[in-house]
Amino acid sequence: MTYSKKLRITALTLGMLSATAFTTSSHAQDDTLLPKLPDPIQNLASEGAQVRFLGKDNGVDGWIAIKNGQEQYFYVLPNGAFISGLLFDGQGNAITLEQVQRLREQNGSELLDTLAADDPVTAVKDAQKAEKYEFKTPSEQLFWDVENSNWFPVGQAGTPLFYAFVDPQCPHCHKLLSDMRPLIDSGKVQVRLIPVGFKEETRAQAAYLLATPGPEKVWWSHLEGNVNALPAKQEINQQGVQRNLSIMQSWKLDATPMIIYRGKDQKVKIIRGNPKDLDALISDLGART
Repeated sequence: MTYSKKLRITALTLGMLSATAFTTSSHAQDDTLLPKLPDPIQNLASEGAQVRFLGKDNGVDGWIAIKNGQEQYFYVLPNGAFISGLLFDGQGNAITLEQVQRLREQNGSELLDTLAADDPVTAVKDAQKAEKYEFKTPSEQLFWDVENSNWFPVGQAGTPLFYAFVDPQCPHCHKLLSDMRPLIDSGKVQVRLIPVGFKEETRAQAAYLLATPGPEKVWWSHLEGNVNALPAKQEINQQGVQRNLSIMQSWKLDATPMIIYRGKDQKVKIIRGNPKDLDALISDLGART
């Protein structure tokens, strides 16, 4: 995709920008803890916007706010001022596009996929039209709901995968992922974690996992006993977590971990709690990232 085409795509998605930020320094990402949400962006979150941290590139904190299918991009300057629009480096590269791509890869957010489409508006309309007329069996509808939940991947792309609803403080969830880690690290499986919370504190922690730019790193640090890795920041919008909880409730999934996957026989399968045989589970996975 050419540079000019990328800009056309982004302009089409964003609409009118109030300003564009230009900077000349290196744009390496700074994977620090999630910074405090600026008040104007917090106001958007309070109105129901989904807010995600894009990372710190070129010395400025980037945020995306999504409401009613519309994206806005904000960059907070070191002095506390902020600007809305696209971020470019000194060579004219659109850093915002790189951040969005990074967020899509890390968080698996289907909502952000429209930015990568050649014609995002048409892509959305076609998907909505197809969905409207497609009949789904209950098991396929369940799997569709799970695929379109708010999840983040743990493990390498291109490997067999399964989904798991997890609570940040659930000891059984910790055991599942700790037992799976050798298989994950060796490239045998990817787990797409769907964070939920059954208490106020864990809902806030789950929201943090969805908002941070490096959820996999944060998750492992949390499991390793770092008490500061996964803070319960109440100011982070919890709409994504509530969406995950509503999927569990609508399908009467009443415990964590809850594993859902497509088997090699193409059937949708559910495991409540930790599987008895991890190797048997891996060998039965029929879908890949």
